[in-house]
Amino acid sequence: MAINAKAAQEFVPIKEVRNGVIVLKDGGLRSVLIASSINLSLKSSEEQVAIINQFQVFINGLDFPTQIVVQSRRLDIRPYLIMLEARLKEQTEPLLKIQTREYINFIKSFTDEVNIMTKTFFVVVPYSPGIIKSKNGMIDSLLGGGAPKNQVEDTKKAMDLASFEEKRSQLEQRTNVIVDGLSGIGIRSSQLKTDEIVELFYKTFNPGDISQGIKLQ
Repeated sequence: MAINAKAAQEFVPIKEVRNGVIVLKDGGLRSVLIASSINLSLKSSEEQVAIINQFQVFINGLDFPTQIVVQSRRLDIRPYLIMLEARLKEQTEPLLKIQTREYINFIKSFTDEVNIMTKTFFVVVPYSPGIIKSKNGMIDSLLGGGAPKNQVEDTKKAMDLASFEEKRSQLEQRTNVIVDGLSGIGIRSSQLKTDEIVELFYKTFNPGDISQGIKLQ
């Protein structure tokens, strides 16, 4: 029996990524923040309680839904090994050359036996207003009913752009609320740009690629 293979794009409700904003097929917008982390194990009991309470206040103060995504990936040690190999070739001291070679072999054997994972934290900020779809007839009536087709298309594009900018402005306000709230807890965050969002989705749907992911600037 034949199986119809469908592209991943058919299962992802994303229309495009524009100016660092994800535009969904239903007209909603999403921004993605990459955030740093806090190691509570290194904090005192009082500091742990204070951080947790601050985070609780931050979450309870939001009047819109927010999604926190934790992505775990295997650490790619290859660039580090390449750097060590280059230094090994430049090393002239025999003893240091031996020690460097032993260190390289240790790193290789250790990473072969143990999967070293890295965690990246993302916050997805949504904005999904009520969408009113306008028909061509409505636009035609605004233009007098007998407007040329290219004029109608230009007007539709202008209306779409104005709608996008209005929704983007609302999304930006929400994004700033998240950034400020996380900053108050001691967590740094920054919004992903268009190319970074594309890279994020590529690596999400291609888990076999173990190269380094996006880093917080």
